[in-house]
Amino acid sequence: MGFNSGLGMERSYYAATAAACPQSLQLEGQHEADVVVIGGGYTGLHAALNAAERGFSVILLEAGRIGWGASGRNGGQMIPGWRKGASELIARYGEAKARTLFDLGMEARALTLGAIEKHAIACDARTNGHLIAAAKPADIVWMQAEARALEGVMRYPHAHVLSREETRAKLDSPDFHGGFFDGGGGHLHPLKYALGLAAAARATGVQVFEQSQALSVETASGVAVRTAHGAVRARFGVLACDALLDGLEPRIAGRIMPVANYLIATQPLDDPRALIADDLAVSDSRFVVNYFRMSADGRLVFGGGERYTPNPPADIPAFVRPYVTRIFPQLANVRIEYAWGGLVSITMSRLPHIGRMGDLFYAHGYSGQGVLIPALAGRVLAEAMAGTGERFDVLASIAPPEFPGGAALRAPLYVLGMLWYALRDRL
Repeated sequence: MGFNSGLGMERSYYAATAAACPQSLQLEGQHEADVVVIGGGYTGLHAALNAAERGFSVILLEAGRIGWGASGRNGGQMIPGWRKGASELIARYGEAKARTLFDLGMEARALTLGAIEKHAIACDARTNGHLIAAAKPADIVWMQAEARALEGVMRYPHAHVLSREETRAKLDSPDFHGGFFDGGGGHLHPLKYALGLAAAARATGVQVFEQSQALSVETASGVAVRTAHGAVRARFGVLACDALLDGLEPRIAGRIMPVANYLIATQPLDDPRALIADDLAVSDSRFVVNYFRMSADGRLVFGGGERYTPNPPADIPAFVRPYVTRIFPQLANVRIEYAWGGLVSITMSRLPHIGRMGDLFYAHGYSGQGVLIPALAGRVLAEAMAGTGERFDVLASIAPPEFPGGAALRAPLYVLGMLWYALRDRL
């Protein structure tokens, strides 16, 4: 938790605007359950909720506070599908498997919105669409191919390419050459969503313990988890730590890379819709992506910039501001009222790492798609625990390779790669 805890969650717009959540007890003593879940973000909460709904007794352990990892600090963008688009899935897996994966990605969207509705989670959800703004003229070529693949192969008619003029009508920025619009996208308040899932899990019988960091996990017979003040023995376990996995499970740590992201929220704007029309979620096509949207109270929430050392910038607002003003020069003097950061995890293939080691399941490495996919992951892990593993097997089959050099060398090699792609962005 060390690095993430120094990235200013308490200074985030989300922490300032989510209702205070009563803190759960710390785990003490010896406990038993059918399922022990490690991690109180979207993946852990969905896994716990789905398992409890299937009749399992569930204990969830969170090292800090619920939702204070990536789940409560992210950009809030609901982007349907996977980090790899339809064209890339077809090229890699063929049309049949690509369609299966695409359908699972769309189910993740339905499960997320279904959970919000079923549990009456007030999280400022908007589903007016997601726009990828083209940073280079050549981006229009792949965008057109993607729209054709979505409609022709995936039978998804909700995406199309926008001209430069159409993009400018939706996004008051001179920085872009067109765009790719997906009507299935949207955005939400990520911390409100996480806390709503936690409330639903508790109401379904999940025992939630906070400030209860897992210090060891043993899988010789079922799953045994030890914390500083207690232990849990269970039939099944779920590792849902994502970028904060650290050394808890070395056998899979080399498959994911923690990456820091930095976000700001401005003062409320006089005319938010003049900046971003239709309450869209927006990201750009740069490899080091910028992503932004309007909050429910009319602030620009903007994430952007790259940094290749483990230490956060001393001044996050000053770090992010140049990226804001490049896209929106008219905001050069806007007041930044909140700034924070957080860790997410990526994989070599940019597809998630979902699998099991005996009775210990795991899901992580969403590579920027971590708002919608966890609902699917939680459902599929619970299905596998209940004995139905077909969909789990599909997701496990797309496991990414280990980073070259494993966990020990992934960081310096990743830095070299990011520097190269960042240079390509600039050129």
